[in-house]
Amino acid sequence: MTTSSLSALFHGLSDGFVARKTMRLLARVAAALVLVIAIATTVDAHSLDEVEAMIGGTEKYFQPIDKPTPDFALRLARGRTVRLADLHGKIVILHFIYTSCPDVCPLHAEKIAEVQKLVNDTPMKELITFVTVTTDPSRDTAEVMRAYGPAHGLDPVNWLFLTTTQDEPEDTTRKLAEGFGHKFTKTDDGFQMHGIVTHVIDRDGTWKANFHGLKFDSVNLVTFVNALTNGTSRPHEHIKKNWWELF
Repeated sequence: MTTSSLSALFHGLSDGFVARKTMRLLARVAAALVLVIAIATTVDAHSLDEVEAMIGGTEKYFQPIDKPTPDFALRLARGRTVRLADLHGKIVILHFIYTSCPDVCPLHAEKIAEVQKLVNDTPMKELITFVTVTTDPSRDTAEVMRAYGPAHGLDPVNWLFLTTTQDEPEDTTRKLAEGFGHKFTKTDDGFQMHGIVTHVIDRDGTWKANFHGLKFDSVNLVTFVNALTNGTSRPHEHIKKNWWELF
């Protein structure tokens, strides 16, 4: 290959790299602009009911809830116990995974990381904690848990990965998932059958919403969370069952 050919190849690769970086930057800017508009709209809302109606009109994977959060006392990889009460004062975005899951769990973690990036580009960063709970504590050792976040883009600055404490049964977190309305059922080959749900808990420890699956718009979740941080809330009341609760 001639010097001129090498030069052309180098410049082609360089241009492609720059183009990819530019596209990623433009996508980030576009997401930020959408988020600014969404948050501005949320601030104008007078109640959480209005915010829920606004999101529910476009987000079919959104389920409003108003229930006490199932209590828990779980352990970080480094050993410290975290209780639900320890998280009061923060908005909590919580989901369940197990690290040997070959398909949807990694995608769910990356979806949470996408939401976290949007949140952490705003002042809400100090008000929100992201919580991942393993449903396979016997395999998800401290070493495995410490590696999981960086591998999937989660920022430890406001992210916790929780497992069972030493004196809890192995199925404790799977039963906790049932308390949140869905199951992680172990199969004979060591995998788990399960759904995908992202749970939102407010600063008082009340379970406020589910976002189902992986196709929900991350901006809608952040908009809902912003409403909670701004105090656009309503008195606790029994709400009618919605579509998600009929199955």
